[in-house]
Amino acid sequence: MPVGVDPGCELCAGDLPDGWMLTYLDGDPAGEATRETMLTLGNGYLTTRGAPPEATSDGVHYPGTYLAGFHNRLSDPGRADGEDSIVNLPNWLPLTYRPAGGDWFAPGQGRRVHEHRVLDLRNGIYLRELLAVDRQQRRTRIRQRRLVSMANPHLAMLETILIPENWSGRLEIRSAVDGGVVNSNAAAEAGTCGRHLTEVASGKDDPETVWLTAVTTSSRQRVAVVARTRVDVAGAPAAHTSRVTAPGPDAVGHVFGIDVAPEGRVSVEKTVAVFSSRDRAVDAPLTAAREELRYAGTCDVLLAEHAGAWHRLWERFRLDVGESHRWQAPIRVHTFHLLQTLSPHTIALDAGVPARGLHGEGYHGHIFWDELFVYPYLNLRLPELTRALLEYRHRRLTAARRAAESAGMVGALFPWQSGSSGRDESPSRSPSPVSGRWLDDYTGRQQHVNLAVAYCVWRYWETTADLSFLAGCGVKLLIETARFWAGLATYDPSDDRYDIRGVLGPDEYHDGYPGRPGLGLDNCAYINVMVAWALARAEEAYAITRGQPGAVPWREVAVDDDERRRWAHISHRLRLVFLDHGILAQFERYGDLAELDWDRYRRRYGDLRLLGSLLQAEGDDPNRYKISKQADVLMLLYLFSADELTGLVRRLGYDFDPARIPATVEHYLSRTTHGSTLSRIAHAWVLARTDRRRSVEMLQTALGTDLADPAHSSTREGIHLGATAGTLDILQRCYTGLEVRDNVLRLDPLLPEELDHLGCVIRYRNLLITLRVERDRVQISAAAGADQPVPLTVRERTVMLAPGDTITVALHRGIGR
Repeated sequence: MPVGVDPGCELCAGDLPDGWMLTYLDGDPAGEATRETMLTLGNGYLTTRGAPPEATSDGVHYPGTYLAGFHNRLSDPGRADGEDSIVNLPNWLPLTYRPAGGDWFAPGQGRRVHEHRVLDLRNGIYLRELLAVDRQQRRTRIRQRRLVSMANPHLAMLETILIPENWSGRLEIRSAVDGGVVNSNAAAEAGTCGRHLTEVASGKDDPETVWLTAVTTSSRQRVAVVARTRVDVAGAPAAHTSRVTAPGPDAVGHVFGIDVAPEGRVSVEKTVAVFSSRDRAVDAPLTAAREELRYAGTCDVLLAEHAGAWHRLWERFRLDVGESHRWQAPIRVHTFHLLQTLSPHTIALDAGVPARGLHGEGYHGHIFWDELFVYPYLNLRLPELTRALLEYRHRRLTAARRAAESAGMVGALFPWQSGSSGRDESPSRSPSPVSGRWLDDYTGRQQHVNLAVAYCVWRYWETTADLSFLAGCGVKLLIETARFWAGLATYDPSDDRYDIRGVLGPDEYHDGYPGRPGLGLDNCAYINVMVAWALARAEEAYAITRGQPGAVPWREVAVDDDERRRWAHISHRLRLVFLDHGILAQFERYGDLAELDWDRYRRRYGDLRLLGSLLQAEGDDPNRYKISKQADVLMLLYLFSADELTGLVRRLGYDFDPARIPATVEHYLSRTTHGSTLSRIAHAWVLARTDRRRSVEMLQTALGTDLADPAHSSTREGIHLGATAGTLDILQRCYTGLEVRDNVLRLDPLLPEELDHLGCVIRYRNLLITLRVERDRVQISAAAGADQPVPLTVRERTVMLAPGDTITVALHRGIGR
């Protein structure tokens, strides 16, 4: 396909602001699935991948439409209860054309002389222009605008302008809804591939409107799509014919016929409404979709409402480093795609944080621990969204209790992977990305997801002081996870220490000791420090709610004095192991493992991100070596400041010297392959104060995770939501030194050399605050209102920030108003 600028293309000729545009000019088929992910449009309820309307799933293109939390379970010989997956819903996009008697325009039919696609981030619109030539050399220009409404979560729209450049005659336009879709975006996820929809029914309401309904095979959830297609010429209704067509066995649509002349403009406006049986205040999805579409405005009206909603979101989620800065566009791309999956519309849903967003079917659409990297950003932007997402966990607390009971434990055990219910969806076997062989998969034993839930609950509480959440949901989540870990800890009276054995930390390269795969490890530093912290937070939360009788929930979780005393004892006496020179050992006997010949493996393979699988393919065992897939011990420095970590280790009775932290960082960083997209997020944070050059390098790589190398990127299966939010949070909190501790908002800015300023808007205790950080000063402005003043500390000096105040801090001098 020729690559270049087309003088007739409005997108090529237009003056587009680079900082607000993601642009693809032509492109090779190998990277198409990744580009379609990056061109996904959504609103936190409904998303649609950026596939062309004329395409079907063909190995290059992959149309996909998803609803948050809409899952189904397919039967699988490998699992008695089947495999749970997000569902690829009826495709509402199909729209194509042909000169009467010719071929319908589709991939492989005709020749694309030019194609230009732009994602307008500011307005949330996907713009596309292409020039197509058929076998009779008839040239047709196509201009399209697409949106998934941020103003109304149930509506989406596709506007198409068709211009026959060198021909006249009868033009036929086919618009359809296709219910014959399958899940096949993530081919390796074999258990969830296949047909999730059954009982497809369809019909026609009027000459412009068709409808289609379907039911999921197992969960029996209903979905309805109603599509209205209007055709006109040069802005006026045109005389045309219309007939109902079925372009596939489970599809329904219209074919419109209209006479055209060279350079005439035919406008096709397709508006759809989507509802499911999961929606609130809905009797029947089809009835609701019909009603919604009846009141939906024209394309221009929908566009104005949608763009207005996006503009309001950008005001709240603004993060500026300068229009000309190379990071500004990726920052906006990351913000945009975070809001595609998690938006104000998500608040009303029963949904968690899918690891790959709502952009594809990677990891079955499951929820992992990635929320740990997402909530800190949301807490300071849209805290009610964090609360709603944490309530997803709370609703599954009963299932987590039963999982713990099944494992012979008390308390609650949240699954490593979850979906529509609270059951564990982690696979027992997975294909090797190197050899393709199916291997035992022990990652489901990462019980530290429990600690991520507890951490997220407490950080949300610290940021918001939301007592109703703490009393109603948070305290139960903290107490039940504390009970699980307290039950797992075993006491060794010989040295008055507690051990936690047979567990997996964040580093997935180690699932056991050499020769004992899958049996877990003993006394992981990350887990034991986090458990000590979580037990103390459970006690503190219990005391807070007990101290305010009006906040005690009507179904209180009772904790007796003996249990609290045991928590306190464990939180002071968990065992940690150290290597030489005071470096925290990743786990007990870590020091006995062999060192890898890194140079040899780099010469052999170059890229070592798949090192664990490479070793397995050679018949070796990653458990033998001091290697890490991602941050493990260093996750502690991602979650806690150096002072906090020092305090936690000393609280356990160890003489920990914070001066050993840089050596600890270097030890593990030099042995880490960054095989997870989350790895560079954690390391960019950890390095921010000690090695800013490498911190920036890590951040730059993370900013490009979903943008670089589309032909080989796993982004084709969905966006990396934890990495997306994590990069934004590094800028928002790490480089500004922003933290909430002891009911004080603290700032200690330290911009890297690559930034001369950073501006953002945060929300703290309902106070809307604008920050502008420069090298020599920081300006903090609070919006006017009736909120209470809050204590603010900048470089160890505290002031009260009241609504309407603007405080300027000279970073080397003092504070002034």
